[in-house]
Amino acid sequence: MLSQQVLQERASALLALHRPGNPGVLPTVWDAWSANLAVEAGFAALTVGSHPVADSIGKADGEVMSFDDLLTRVRQITDAVDVPVSVDVESGYGEAPARIIEGLLDVGAVGFNLEDTVHKDGGRLRTSAEHAALVGELRAAADAAGVHVVINARTDLFLRNDGEDADRVDRAIARLTEAAGAGADSLFPAGLKDPEGLARFTSAVPLPVSVTVPPDSADRAELAALGVGRITFGPFLQWALTAQVKEILSRWT
Repeated sequence: MLSQQVLQERASALLALHRPGNPGVLPTVWDAWSANLAVEAGFAALTVGSHPVADSIGKADGEVMSFDDLLTRVRQITDAVDVPVSVDVESGYGEAPARIIEGLLDVGAVGFNLEDTVHKDGGRLRTSAEHAALVGELRAAADAAGVHVVINARTDLFLRNDGEDADRVDRAIARLTEAAGAGADSLFPAGLKDPEGLARFTSAVPLPVSVTVPPDSADRAELAALGVGRITFGPFLQWALTAQVKEILSRWT
């Protein structure tokens, strides 16, 4: 296990990459190979995506793999690279907050995404109060561990097309502002693609905003102009590579 000092230094470095208008780019990786590629390309921090990790071990996304499955892979990544690593823990895998923080720090991770779709409870959406309360419990657990683990609070309102279109951005602003007040460090309106809506969101919330975009088509300057503070790739990098691999392999079938 990394020392508490190293973990805190990496957590601080990760947090410093959340820059509205000049977003840090954290490539999403799924194993030591992809992590090494990203670091060799010059990136200063990484995210570990649940979807690509699940794919890589032959399981479906949505907490079909266990938290321990995820931690095993994260340890392989942090053993391979010396940069801050944040992890998509989905909705928490049904684990207690202290266990989530303990597990992440034990394998050298210093940040995480937390979504509000509860996969182990029928895929329901947590209420905003529930989500904020869990963020607060995780912040308290991190404080107790002596490391400011970077919490990226996510809402799935847009991915789920929850409720009416007309007020969805406003509801997302309210929901994630509540999470900000509970101790989050960045806010992630997953699936919010409309530039006007994203600009309104970034201007209304009190923390840097994280987005996940296709790396082969999105434009960093455009996202910066919309006030985005952090860019990740989710499963899109793996999917782009998949298309290229299929093209290469097709020459041999």
